[in-house]
Amino acid sequence: MIELEEAVMEIIVNAGQSRSLCFEALRAAREGNIGEAKALLQQADGFSRQAHQMQTKLIEQDAGEARQPMTLIMVHAQDHLMTSLLARELSEEIIHLYQRQ
Repeated sequence: MIELEEAVMEIIVNAGQSRSLCFEALRAAREGNIGEAKALLQQADGFSRQAHQMQTKLIEQDAGEARQPMTLIMVHAQDHLMTSLLARELSEEIIHLYQRQ
């Protein structure tokens, strides 16, 4: 069984790192470094994947016999993950716009 507190922290840390890399990618693109921007997005994808895998494990655990209590920190972790996923999608679109200039 996954410890809830550890799982939540893993989601928050990885999602936060992914989001930070997305914004670094945007700065690189703004400076004309499209290759660097794309590399940063790939790095962001790795952290996002780790956060999403932990979320999936928690969902699977919750669907089974190990029901998880809904806590404010869990909602916070979900918020971090969702905003990082949105940042990733928007960053890619904005980088494409910079690339077209």
